[in-house]
Amino acid sequence: MKKLLSLFSLFVLLASCDKKSKIEKEVENIPVTVKVERFDKLFYETPVINFNQIKQKYPYLFPAETPDSVWVNKMKNPLNIELYSEVQKKYFNFKKVNDDLDNLFRHIKYYFPKTKIPKVITVISEMDYQNKAIYTDSLVLISLDLYLGTTHKFYEFPEYLKQNFQENQIIPDIVSSFAATKISNFSDKTLLSQMIYSGKELYLKDVLLPKTNDAEKIGYTQEQITWCQENESYMWRYFMEDKLLYSTDSKLPNRFINVAPFSKFYLEIDNETPGRVGTWVGWQIVRSFMNNNDVTLQQVLQMDAMELFQKSKYKPKK
Repeated sequence: MKKLLSLFSLFVLLASCDKKSKIEKEVENIPVTVKVERFDKLFYETPVINFNQIKQKYPYLFPAETPDSVWVNKMKNPLNIELYSEVQKKYFNFKKVNDDLDNLFRHIKYYFPKTKIPKVITVISEMDYQNKAIYTDSLVLISLDLYLGTTHKFYEFPEYLKQNFQENQIIPDIVSSFAATKISNFSDKTLLSQMIYSGKELYLKDVLLPKTNDAEKIGYTQEQITWCQENESYMWRYFMEDKLLYSTDSKLPNRFINVAPFSKFYLEIDNETPGRVGTWVGWQIVRSFMNNNDVTLQQVLQMDAMELFQKSKYKPKK
């Protein structure tokens, strides 16, 4: 009997791999060319006297309520100029990122055929780490000053933030912003709903970024991924025994969902934990649901959290 089960599992695995391989071949044949405009370069290399030319070309980047003098001062500011210089050292050649963008939007076009390929514009945001990459229907903004590497001298941020200030987070960050346009908002404020919402975002990365490892998708180190894998059953037991899944306690998102240096179980091990472990568990629930149900990507992104959880057959690994 065990041999039969093993053979069946192997057959399912091979069939799944064959399906993925077929999809990837179809994705490769989708014609996509993403246009990247280096606004950061134009802004800091244009003489101040020609400022109006930039403003006329990119009016949507200059809010009407902001006086021109503010932008002119930015162009002259020595610290801003030095920051731009550091960006240029890192991204003087943008080909790799551009190729990754092409590949991302091939996958987006495959799963969301009606999506228009947006214009991609690189900017310097003066360290606005909460808006590293912004996706809209027609535009993607990438703040290159927030992808200079974890040890860059300009970063006066805590380590848990700096660990994601690197090039390999550009594409995952764009998908996070894209996901907000495709996933239905949670219908209630329970921890479970927020876990499932975050899990859907990460599952979307599974689909759109099939060659990206899990650590880069969620913004963890490999050690943090390993911690979650080794402690999955303990985390789940904690959520269940403390009856947190259906709680609407406003403190829970900061304890388990939002970006943080560590998660807050209120135990001695807290400092050893990565932040956002509720997000990681939500990811495993969504993966379990997709493994046990025959639904489209679009359907799962819109599905009610409770229904998804009940049909997921989720069992944490021991």
